[in-house]
Amino acid sequence: MIIDLRSDTVTKPTPGMMQAIMHAEVGDDVYKEDPSVNALEHKMATLFGKEAALFFPTGSMTNQTAIKLHTQPGEQLICDKWAHVYNYEGGGVSFNSGVSCKLVDGHRGMITAQQIEENINPPDFYHSPLTTLVCLENTTNKGGGACYDLKEIKKIRTVCTKNNLGLHLDGARIFNALVAKGESPKQYGALFDTISICLSKGLGTPLGSVLVGNANIMKNAIRVRKVLGGGMRQVGYMAAAGLYALENHIERLADDHKRAKEIGDVLKRQAYVKEVEPVETNIVIFYLQPEENENKFIQKLATKNIRISSMGQGKLRIVTHLDYTSEMHERFLEVLKIT
Repeated sequence: MIIDLRSDTVTKPTPGMMQAIMHAEVGDDVYKEDPSVNALEHKMATLFGKEAALFFPTGSMTNQTAIKLHTQPGEQLICDKWAHVYNYEGGGVSFNSGVSCKLVDGHRGMITAQQIEENINPPDFYHSPLTTLVCLENTTNKGGGACYDLKEIKKIRTVCTKNNLGLHLDGARIFNALVAKGESPKQYGALFDTISICLSKGLGTPLGSVLVGNANIMKNAIRVRKVLGGGMRQVGYMAAAGLYALENHIERLADDHKRAKEIGDVLKRQAYVKEVEPVETNIVIFYLQPEENENKFIQKLATKNIRISSMGQGKLRIVTHLDYTSEMHERFLEVLKIT
């Protein structure tokens, strides 16, 4: 039994999802003739209260497209120093859009309205890049699955409106946040200009992300997707997986959160652990004592068929997910107690 807790991207389709994939009605999506893709896009737009949606192969491409739609070369976006768009998308912000990032030292990957206001470049000061976009991430990946307070996002929306800035949400794990906070997709749709929603993390599909937004900003999204190489043909098989996940895999995210918190509680009681960051959703970030060797610790777990990941700077990460069973959970907790 291999217990793979490196990411929630390691899951495989459930039997029900495989049935949905095998029986999907498909067409050529480049011609916008794939009925399953069209149904997924309509469902996602409606869910978040937006006018338009577009299906993408990856979350990075979804984010990069949104940034391109909001900005012009030479401009600047504001994000947290741990933001996925800055750290984990291959420098795409500069490569694809010619845009720089103003990095803000937030809390666990989250920034405040005040911090954003303090970091907006004066629009009439032509020596500095023109600030045109704010990117938030919810839940935060490098911040350990932390969730924004909706009240703070509303304040950020006010700052963006006041300063004529776009507001994009990297919602790779937005459904984890919605379940954890008891909030609705439409609450987020009302605040953000664009939202990227990943289907291949907590929701367990093999691939796919959806970008939602209103028609005025989304009108060029399909052109940008084409330029980035994201045009797909009979991709309705994967869209069908997404539709199945939306119907069957959202409420169960609470199980992932519960198990992650139990893992965090066990880690806190181990002498070899220096610190465990607060656990809100399905990600556990912890640090070993200075005398412990990180690589040896990971290798020791690997000898027991347990896989976790390092995020650098002493951060070790555990991510619970759809394929992490009760049996695996009990086994993992026992191993942590004797490691």
